[in-house]
Amino acid sequence: MYAIIRAGGKQAKVRSGDVIHVERLADTDGEIEFEPVLVVDGSGIAHSDRGVLDGAAVTAKVVGGATGPKIRIFKYKNKTGYRRRQGHRQKYSRVEITGIKLPDDMAVAATSEEE
Repeated sequence: MYAIIRAGGKQAKVRSGDVIHVERLADTDGEIEFEPVLVVDGSGIAHSDRGVLDGAAVTAKVVGGATGPKIRIFKYKNKTGYRRRQGHRQKYSRVEITGIKLPDDMAVAATSEEE
């Protein structure tokens, strides 16, 4: 079973136990929850309807922080002497996915299909 979550304006495919990098989170301690955009259960059936995924959640815990690669920005205009140099390094939070919680009716359907 896996889920597609939205975090920091980007989407990521996650399973239980995965460690991913997301845009820096303000809350860096404890458990956090993401709302899944899509959940594929153990039998391979995809669920993406918002009404079905209302009670679904992907739980995770923040493991630490990380920084991305250094990006160098250079602006230049010909024949005017205009040159600007700037750098940027994006901050990320490392997040470990602890579990995917399904709504009760979807969990019952997923377990009955696996049997």
